[in-house]
Amino acid sequence: MKLSQFSTLTFDCYGTLIDWEKGLAAGLQVWARRHGLALSDDALISEYGRVEHEVETAQPGLLYSKVLAQTLKRMSAARTLACADGEAEAFGDSIKDWPAFPDSREALAYLKNYYKLVILSNVDRASFAHSNEKLGRVFDAVVTAEDVGSYKPDPRNFEAVIAAVATLGVPKDKILHTAQSLFHDIVPGRKAGLVTCWINRRAGLKGKGATPNPEGETPRPDFEFPTMAALVEAHRQGR
Repeated sequence: MKLSQFSTLTFDCYGTLIDWEKGLAAGLQVWARRHGLALSDDALISEYGRVEHEVETAQPGLLYSKVLAQTLKRMSAARTLACADGEAEAFGDSIKDWPAFPDSREALAYLKNYYKLVILSNVDRASFAHSNEKLGRVFDAVVTAEDVGSYKPDPRNFEAVIAAVATLGVPKDKILHTAQSLFHDIVPGRKAGLVTCWINRRAGLKGKGATPNPEGETPRPDFEFPTMAALVEAHRQGR
């Protein structure tokens, strides 16, 4: 199997192209310091990832910025801390400040010469607009949780992106789903019949970060690269 046999790359955004763990940690440390909590970035984002998934499962129609706000409120309540609406809303609005990984924009510009590029993201449209600017506005289609009414790993999100790509004239077997999260993307992507490419941004790091571990199945991505730059280099080499 070679990268060149595909015509479309569907991308997760946050964790793959945008450094959501860095963005989350920055916002969560503001909250932690305000309440006198001495917690590491890893501890904060790990707890956040678990609670976020609980919120998304319970309220799949909630806009992603509101998911962040609700997650912070739950993390506060677990410690019997007050969390004002303004504090929670500011955290929800912080998505606009999350940085792109240093290699994302250049890699996407290169890949645009060879593939249709499509986003499948657990985000709302307004929040993604800020990230889209950081990434160069190169995408041929965008499918968000807001559009679908559910959050990955729900299979409906993958059905929606496959349908969106079909409107571009691309069959499912020409899609390579490219993502960092085994839990949100690689395992459910394979279940949806997609070939998958794991951008293992946490290679060499301890812990699982902000992403829950998949349950009951060993993830087996078809391709694996540590960065988007490495994916581009593999394409250049004809791999």
